[in-house]
Amino acid sequence: MQTFLQDLRCAFRQLRKAPGFTFTVVLTLALGIGATAAIFTLDYDVMLKPLPYRHPEQIVMIEER
Repeated sequence: MQTFLQDLRCAFRQLRKAPGFTFTVVLTLALGIGATAAIFTLDYDVMLKPLPYRHPEQIVMIEER
């Protein structure tokens, strides 16, 4: 645990020394997390959320060929 804390302190010192790189890292992480959250939100709304009907398991599709 002590080694992990030392590594973490060293990483923060390096990020403080290079503000341009820090900005790029934070921006990349923010865009990645935001895009992932958006995709999973769409996935839930389209595929996982139950249909707004009383008995959605009884809905059928009739098709004429």
